[in-house]
Amino acid sequence: MKNKINKDKENQDNISDNIENENADVENSAENTNEIQTEVPSFEEKLAEANDRYLRLSAEFDNYRKRTAREKLDILRNGGEEIIKGLLTILDDFDRCVLSLENATDLDAVKEGVILIQSKLLGFLKSQGLTEIETINHELDTNLHDAVTKFPVDDKSKKGKIIDIAQKGYMLNDKVIRFAKVIVGE
Repeated sequence: MKNKINKDKENQDNISDNIENENADVENSAENTNEIQTEVPSFEEKLAEANDRYLRLSAEFDNYRKRTAREKLDILRNGGEEIIKGLLTILDDFDRCVLSLENATDLDAVKEGVILIQSKLLGFLKSQGLTEIETINHELDTNLHDAVTKFPVDDKSKKGKIIDIAQKGYMLNDKVIRFAKVIVGE
């Protein structure tokens, strides 16, 4: 019987040890869970971080949009500055021409001066990409010409072709900025 009591006591000790070990394991597990919870951010923290990033990105995009709008406005305001500077020298020539008209006695010299100013203006505009649309004796091209009227012609080779021009047309860098107003032979 003593043996049986001793065995029962040993079994109780083993059970107590097992329970203590399990309690220790549970405590260690709880500590590990706390450590894991402190390492992994909660859902609310992740949401707050995502909202913060969204707000910053939204503000950055808004600033970008405003900055590009300001730059576009500046380009529109000052884009023609170089052209205006180039035209100022021609305007100075016209001013000198007007002053010389008051005392001019030689009409041919005045005509020559005006023709020089016109050629200077045309040269400047050509350097900026302006070209005149060819019209006389060309076929009517509705992409370049605007027929204002038809006029009867005796020569059959001139039928359907441009015989006169009412207003010159111009292209700027291969884009029509003003259609040529023409008279077509019929």
